[in-house]
Amino acid sequence: MQCYTELTPPTAVTHSLALPFTSAQSNNLVVARASLLQIFTKSVSAEFDNARNPQNVQSQSSKLTGHYDSRINDDDGLEASFLGGDAMIIRSDRSSYTKLVLVAEYPLSGTVTGLARVKLPTCKSGGEALLLAFKDAKLSLVEWDPQKHTIYTTVVHYYEQDELQRVPWAAPLSSYVNFLAADPGSRCAALRFGARNLAILQFSHNDEDIEMDDWDEELDGPRPVKEMSTTLVNGTSSSEDTPYSSSFVLRLSNLDPSLIHPVHLAFLHEYREPTFGILSSTMAPSASLGRKDHLSYMVFTLDLKQKASTTILSVGGLPQDLWRVIALPAPVGGALLVGTNELIHVDQSGKSHGVGVNTFARHTTSFGLVDQSDLDLRLEGCDIEVLSAENGELLMVLNDGRLALISFRIDGRTVAGLSIRLVLPEAGGSIVDTCVSTLSRLGKGCLFAGSEDGDSLVIGWTRKHSHVSKKKRSTQDDSLDLDTDDEDFDDMDDDDLYADDSALVPQALAATHNAGVKTGDLVFRVHDKLVTLAPIKDIAIGQNVIPSDEDPTSSKMVASDLSLVCAVGRGNAGSVAIINREIQPRVIGHFEFPEARGFWTIAAQKPVPKALQGDKGASIDAEYATSVQRDTFMIVSKIDLDGYETSDVYALTGAGFEALTGTEFEPAAGFTVEAGTMGSSHRIIQVLKAEVRSYDGNFGLSQILPMLDEETGAEPRVVSASIADPFLLLVRDDSSICVAKMDKNLELEELDKDHVGLVTTRWLTGCLYEDTTSIFTDVQTDKGSKPGENIVMFLLSGTGALYVYALPDLTQPVCVVEGLSYVPPILSAGYSARRGSAKEALTEILVADLGDTTSSSPFLIVRHANDDLTIYEPFRITSEASTELSKSLHFQKITNARLAKSPVEVADDEAEQQPRNVPLRRCADVGGFKTVFLPGASPSFIMKSSKTLPKVIGLQGGGVRTMSPFHTEGCERGFIYADSYGIARVSQIPTDDTSYAEIGMSLKKVPLGADINSIAYHTPSTTWVVGCDTLESFELPKEDDYHKEWQAEKDLTFKPRVERGLIKLINPSNWTVVDEVELESCETVMCVETLNLEISESTNERKQLIVVGTAVSRGEDLPIRGHIFVYDVVEVIPKPGRPETNKRLKLVAKEDIPRGAVTALSEIGSQGLMLVAQGQKCMVRGLKEDGSLLPVAFMDMSCYVTSVRELKGTGLCLMADAVKGVWFAGYTEEPYKMILLGKSSTTLEVLTADFLPDGNELSIVASDSDGNILVLQFDPDHPKSLGGHLLLHRTTFSAGAHIPTKSLLLPRTLPPGHELLANQAAVNGKDANEDEDPPPQPQTLLLASPTGLLATMIPLSEQEYRRLSSLASQLSTSLTHFAGLNPKAYRAPASTGSVGRQPPVVDAGIGRNVVDGALLARWNELGAGRKAEIAGRVGFSGVDEVRATLESILGAAGLGYL
Repeated sequence: MQCYTELTPPTAVTHSLALPFTSAQSNNLVVARASLLQIFTKSVSAEFDNARNPQNVQSQSSKLTGHYDSRINDDDGLEASFLGGDAMIIRSDRSSYTKLVLVAEYPLSGTVTGLARVKLPTCKSGGEALLLAFKDAKLSLVEWDPQKHTIYTTVVHYYEQDELQRVPWAAPLSSYVNFLAADPGSRCAALRFGARNLAILQFSHNDEDIEMDDWDEELDGPRPVKEMSTTLVNGTSSSEDTPYSSSFVLRLSNLDPSLIHPVHLAFLHEYREPTFGILSSTMAPSASLGRKDHLSYMVFTLDLKQKASTTILSVGGLPQDLWRVIALPAPVGGALLVGTNELIHVDQSGKSHGVGVNTFARHTTSFGLVDQSDLDLRLEGCDIEVLSAENGELLMVLNDGRLALISFRIDGRTVAGLSIRLVLPEAGGSIVDTCVSTLSRLGKGCLFAGSEDGDSLVIGWTRKHSHVSKKKRSTQDDSLDLDTDDEDFDDMDDDDLYADDSALVPQALAATHNAGVKTGDLVFRVHDKLVTLAPIKDIAIGQNVIPSDEDPTSSKMVASDLSLVCAVGRGNAGSVAIINREIQPRVIGHFEFPEARGFWTIAAQKPVPKALQGDKGASIDAEYATSVQRDTFMIVSKIDLDGYETSDVYALTGAGFEALTGTEFEPAAGFTVEAGTMGSSHRIIQVLKAEVRSYDGNFGLSQILPMLDEETGAEPRVVSASIADPFLLLVRDDSSICVAKMDKNLELEELDKDHVGLVTTRWLTGCLYEDTTSIFTDVQTDKGSKPGENIVMFLLSGTGALYVYALPDLTQPVCVVEGLSYVPPILSAGYSARRGSAKEALTEILVADLGDTTSSSPFLIVRHANDDLTIYEPFRITSEASTELSKSLHFQKITNARLAKSPVEVADDEAEQQPRNVPLRRCADVGGFKTVFLPGASPSFIMKSSKTLPKVIGLQGGGVRTMSPFHTEGCERGFIYADSYGIARVSQIPTDDTSYAEIGMSLKKVPLGADINSIAYHTPSTTWVVGCDTLESFELPKEDDYHKEWQAEKDLTFKPRVERGLIKLINPSNWTVVDEVELESCETVMCVETLNLEISESTNERKQLIVVGTAVSRGEDLPIRGHIFVYDVVEVIPKPGRPETNKRLKLVAKEDIPRGAVTALSEIGSQGLMLVAQGQKCMVRGLKEDGSLLPVAFMDMSCYVTSVRELKGTGLCLMADAVKGVWFAGYTEEPYKMILLGKSSTTLEVLTADFLPDGNELSIVASDSDGNILVLQFDPDHPKSLGGHLLLHRTTFSAGAHIPTKSLLLPRTLPPGHELLANQAAVNGKDANEDEDPPPQPQTLLLASPTGLLATMIPLSEQEYRRLSSLASQLSTSLTHFAGLNPKAYRAPASTGSVGRQPPVVDAGIGRNVVDGALLARWNELGAGRKAEIAGRVGFSGVDEVRATLESILGAAGLGYL
């Protein structure tokens, strides 16, 4: 059997909703990514106007440290500079930038199909509840629990019973599009599911009619007194305790007999009772039958108590291409009906106004529309959101990403009309690259645009003002301007109608003058971005090429062998995504440093000479300034070959560093344990094993603090230390601690241990943390704290208890949290473990800030003895009973599925031979991130961006002995580290277009601006070839004597759009397009493969060539044709200044396919031939020397071949048909012949299929259109297979929303100690005379889906399968499943097709299922005791054996070469 493991989370945004969720005052954004629910909060910050990309922070900060121009922050100076032509001045725009900050995320065992907000009076958080709709007619009502800092499910409704279908011929629920709508007054919600079913979920409200939001005491009199609720005799309330009532299902035909074919519905605003408008028809819509204006719009009001409805109005004769109803708030009101060619508004009285947006509107409907056909818009797939309800402005995002504004003309209380105008590119009309799936307004001046086809954006807008108006606005307070919308200044603009319109308006891409933007127009710009790896069109693997601007020798051993490259995005958002498993640093310099065991870079302030002191202090040179930015010194601890421990100090320069001499630093003093600065960078602290030394900024010795116990005379050695100015914490080898403080005279003084427990308790480790957020203080404040004010000390005792002290108070701890060694999911002061529960061996704790420049927050990081990391997020609960830290402080475990590398792998490294444990290193700024580095055998960074949870990502290369941040002029925001081979590297984390925490791996996106369909790697030239499509207007043939009627259509301005294929050659040295081949009109690229073909019949020479299959489609009246192009990549003379353009595509062969498209390609056999899927045939062809492709064998197929695969070198091939299932065939070369061996049922819609070998067994993995992954097998000896003619069905596993569309068979890497490696070593160790074949190379199957999720299918041994299957069953009952969903039901195969369909293949699975790796990845969410209990229950010898098994399965562990 196999195990299905998800490598990356889904990234395609399908739904979003803005609501106050976590509290009544919060402004949250809930984002659904198919099966992942994320909760964001909004962060407003003022940033530089040219800072469009958060990743550019590193480059911007370096530019800002130069010369300062006073005009940058001065409005008058800014405008004068631009009027004078000085275009180099870019000011800091004082308008707000909205950033998203992730609060929490939850994986769901279901596919989200809708989100709705519900305001309930009983929410624990005081905010609103969230209603989730799932694919198979399920509803879950979830709320935020502030006591547990998570969501909890209030109620679950499901409507998937068979009796609700009522008609036996109805299709399954998965065949219908279910959508959710909620009443704006939160009185009910409706779920339309099935063909004509409407489920109504009621919500409880007390005195609903009295508690109206529009009550005005001045006009309506005093508000009526709310009556007390009556109680029964037994003391229980007569009102319902639950916030919801029982739901009921209505048949739409019961509401009105004409609701036979519903299209869409929405609840309307400003009604006292729940009222919805529905768009429907009495006949099925059909464009081919010529039916016109058969849709009707009806408004119904619901009586929830009587379960009845009343029809308010009905509007008939509507265009048949309407597809959506959008409810509009006051003062516009009513509903906006969206069609493909028009927009129609229907108000509350039934009066309608419409506008046609293209020339087809007048031909497709007789409904009265205002003609705006000159816009030439296509409204398919568009989305609309309200910008300003008061002004009647709506934003529409078209399916190509362009922005348009919808404006309503309001006459009193009625709508007089509407109009549409496109947003100019100069005003940000092209900032969205592709269509969006959801729009949600986040507040004044910004909205969220989520997309399934590209990156999701936070878009802000401002209104362009005149020159005089901007001067008036400059007098406003900057802090007030952050929350002030530009509409508030409309009154000012009335006085400036004739002013000089020369002010600079922020744009989407650069701060340049907007010549085409008028005063009063809205200007849009990007505030923030969510990186998306969706949809994945194709995947390939190729050599990792070092960038052209880096030295190849420097990057040796820190760059992976291969990279996974994906073709992602759609339309203009098409990109190439380069994925690597670990962080590959950009090496600035490297050198051998075998004796280095510790690095500490220091930014110290030099002492001011006496000659400069006094009244002339104001003119002190910048060298002695108080703010020191770059590191100036580096202390290195060393161990030579003889084991002698020393320490040296180096001065950092722009080119590197050099030894510092002539100071009072004593190298022979011993081994440095910790180093840093204190006293506001006036003192350099060196912690040695036997003493602590304090130096001034020039390394003049200032003080020595010896480690001497005055009572016993003992001299304990320092094991670890932590510095947080002005405090110093030392942990010594006798399990005692020492806390020292630096006074105003810059002298260290040890603090008295007033608390008895500080002296008597055995301390394992500890750390200091500067609490800037006041989360660890008794009194929380939003004002922050002064530097060095809130210093908190964390200590871990020998019994596993966490003690928290607020320095300098050592009389008693402010909080004691027992049971940290049990690593429970929720940790608090009141936690108590069951007696006899297992514990984890903890070696270190560290509290540090994680995040980026947008947002950062503290986390508790716990290091285990095996270098695994457990990450806790602290949070405070608000309770009226007590605000004490000990009762309100809680820690919540963050999911971390990454396991440290097994120590066996680096047993020979010198780093592991050292008994000293290298501590975690807190990094304040590495590549713009606040991060923590884990040294040792499994070097890793804990990365977190503002939009992700903390992710542990490895550093490429071997073990690391030591690491330190390194910020100098030559290496800004970098780091220096020494690996286990004795090589030190000064490096940076690549941040240009590269993200890490978004998918838990290194991800770099290179935009190409075209729709990419296929990608392949050409090994000899180390280049990539991609097949793209661009849209162009369809042109009729110029001269055609048979179709005279075409002459009348040649002057059409609104022409159809067709695709034209492009073949692009990309050089990975800088990822630029170096060559491009344009195909003929209407010809699209279907597949691109690199095949090893025979190019000479006489010499049998072979060569790797690029083979491209295309399709020529000129409409349904003409047959589909295709071409096969064979290209070679040759070297040419590059263009001047562009050395990467030294390669070109050379056409070797071209073959016309008169019938059918070329849809799939593969190698086959051992003679260098290719297998081509062309139309309804699969044909074997060979390349001749004259450039033709000779067919030698073929096999007739059924409909459309989606993929072909060959098990390399065996002749066994696999063909997947889009309608008729999977075909398994064999190919022979003497004679040339293809033989059908077996096939599945002819009712299987296969998207992709591939082989998955496991030793001597061969499985066939196929993915169908319902998201099912089928495991098939060819077994002619089985009695049910009819001699092998039918493939056996082993099992079916549902991937849910993540339907695999592409697959790639890859070799699998195994961790040391795996049983397959042991078997291979045993075979290699046998006598060479023994004839025994070596065990085959293990394989893994990589799967890609349109939601941006990457997954693997890994074969398991029988023992592994039994254990992991039992482990997954135990985890399904032990873990919390959010939204009340069942993970087993989620993985059950979805029903396919109509009722009565035969099973796709012969069932021979005997109840076996694929192991769900998503459950196994949550293993670390359990506490230590629960882990030990489950491990023993499912047959493992202990938790360590479970960990060893999961290490080879979870994540990208099997892809060690990436």
